[in-house]
Amino acid sequence: MLTFGSDELGQSLLYIGIGLGVIALIVAVVVWNSRRRGSRTVALDAALTLSTWWILLGILGAVVYIIKAFTVDWAELDGQTYVYLDWPANLPCSEFGDSATTMLMCGSEPLSEFTVGNASLGLRLLAAAAQLSTVALTTMPAVILAVICFHTLRGRVFSRTVTRALVGGAIAVLVFGVAADLLGGIAATAGLREVFPPDSEWYPSAYQLTVTPLPFGAALALIALAAVFRQGTRIEQDRARLQQETERLQKDTEGLV
Repeated sequence: MLTFGSDELGQSLLYIGIGLGVIALIVAVVVWNSRRRGSRTVALDAALTLSTWWILLGILGAVVYIIKAFTVDWAELDGQTYVYLDWPANLPCSEFGDSATTMLMCGSEPLSEFTVGNASLGLRLLAAAAQLSTVALTTMPAVILAVICFHTLRGRVFSRTVTRALVGGAIAVLVFGVAADLLGGIAATAGLREVFPPDSEWYPSAYQLTVTPLPFGAALALIALAAVFRQGTRIEQDRARLQQETERLQKDTEGLV
């Protein structure tokens, strides 16, 4: 995810453009190198290279989260909680929406992104588990893409390995997707309960847990794709069997002649 901030829209768009330009430059270098080697699978080469880098960055991020859990005394938390913060008193807003001019409606926001200092090891491990689930979820598409590209480049696009990778990827996306949704909220609420005593007004009385339908939809799509590849595997096997029988009949016919 590319995120840049500036007081001017044009400058922010420029930063985004520079970031996208760097990515485009990497793709261009990969494509140029493939063409220089005379490759006929430039798109697959580029996809395999980028997915490999994507996986390596995901592994690096996972290692960083694990090291942080044991080496620092603070925990970064990101999840929905039942603790709400009122807007600052000096922020102009209309409480009942009865203003004659365009104004904000007064409201509050849930406390969802915060850092707990001097956190216990249990809380740090829980926060790391939530972060690792998110990293695994966002890296899984690159893993599946790398497997498909790798076997396609070797002429084995409709292989059982690809089908198994798609089924395994569907299970992983479902598990890590649900885990990322649940662990984020659990860790955030646990962090606030570790900071505030039960009689505090900031002590969350309950866990606010949400599971989005995205992991289920992604898993279903991967299962459907696996079924397509499985059907392709059967067609390839039938074609190979038919070719073997044709060659055997030709040899038998030549022997009779």
